[in-house]
Amino acid sequence: MSDRPAVVNPERVAELIERERAAYAERHPSSRQAFAEAGANLLGGVPMTWMRMWPGGFPLYLASASGARLADIDGHEYIDFCLGDTGAMAGHSPAAVQSAVAAQYGGRGGATTMLPTRDAAWVAAELARRFGPTHWSFTLTATDANRWAIRLARQLTGRPKILVFSYCYHGSVDETFIVAGPDGPRPRAGNVGAPVDPRETTRVAEFNDLAGLERELAGGDVAAVLMEPALTNIGIVLPEPGYLEGVRELTRRAGSLLINDETHTFSAGPGGCTRAWNLDPDIVTIGKSIAGGIPAGAYGLSAGLAEQILNDETADIVDVGGVGGTLAGNALSVAAMRATLEQVLTEDAFAVMIAQAGRYTAGVRDVIQTRALPWNIVQLGARAEYRFCPRPPRTGGESEAAADPQLDEYLHLYTVNRGVLLTPFHNMALMAPATTEADVDAHTRIFAAAADDLLA
Repeated sequence: MSDRPAVVNPERVAELIERERAAYAERHPSSRQAFAEAGANLLGGVPMTWMRMWPGGFPLYLASASGARLADIDGHEYIDFCLGDTGAMAGHSPAAVQSAVAAQYGGRGGATTMLPTRDAAWVAAELARRFGPTHWSFTLTATDANRWAIRLARQLTGRPKILVFSYCYHGSVDETFIVAGPDGPRPRAGNVGAPVDPRETTRVAEFNDLAGLERELAGGDVAAVLMEPALTNIGIVLPEPGYLEGVRELTRRAGSLLINDETHTFSAGPGGCTRAWNLDPDIVTIGKSIAGGIPAGAYGLSAGLAEQILNDETADIVDVGGVGGTLAGNALSVAAMRATLEQVLTEDAFAVMIAQAGRYTAGVRDVIQTRALPWNIVQLGARAEYRFCPRPPRTGGESEAAADPQLDEYLHLYTVNRGVLLTPFHNMALMAPATTEADVDAHTRIFAAAADDLLA
């Protein structure tokens, strides 16, 4: 094929989208009916409003799921590369987690009692082994892990502000909905009912810009830099060589703590990017996948910080001080975490998952190159994502500017109509331990056919 970049005609894309929407509606009458009926009492017609993000005008309704497969109520089976947008990275209902949950909830009994279990100490020791920080506490979500880590950082440093990176993702943490713009920082569009303007609480810098980070830290008011070691919710934006080492040096020089949010970047390996890249944060947060789909999150502190906060007589971390939840660290979640970390998301499993992601990336890259498409794909361990721009963006701002909602919708509809499920918010594909080479190759064939349809 030609080495010249292929031109994708927007009119052709629109035509194909209409074709795929019609096919989607025809294939899924039961899901469409269920969605219409749900609108009477569910806000937006779905259990959580982001479930409206699926392409086609209505979401698929789940019938069953196992491993790297799921089925809808119309009887169609899918190769699942979405995996609950990381929540099911261990696969759907892995056997070890099923057994642990059944034993705790049905055998021993007591899902939540406000009493600790021995499983908790095992999980904390395993997280310390994998990620480095020595002292851990549990939450139900990664959002809460980040919220509580931020509170502890403010208490420990006596400073009011945090710093995040433009177009980062840390769940629904109020302080993080801020982006960098040509005229300075501004609230991120769509932030619902912000309690305060995030410019009051937060500084923001572009990823991969050490000079910008140094400027924002110069004021001496930043308690902590909260970062994903690689941006993941705006495409995958990888750090440039030396960047993360520079972040660590600048935060230490400024007296600011460094929090690594490994919730998505856990895909890099058994200890996330922190271990894979030999990073040294003060605090690590994680959630979503560590309990095999059961709600759970965690945050870990260095030994020195743990001692400091426990000995702080002005900090109430026991009762009503803003850190903690009645269900956090419950026996059921902790049992699921132990089973997931001990038996499912193991060193061996990650080796297989990362190899499958490499196969996926190579297949997509071959399609892009042989069709001379001005697109790219980036891999982060067991995660890969293609973007419709010639080169991988180096900042969140660049990645946001490269978005192509029309091509996103087309690829999502095309793949789902042929039995492959990608993450609805973006084109992320994640590998579970159960993902096979045949699964990966099926996506490559469908992706190639979608590209050829575009260029026909």
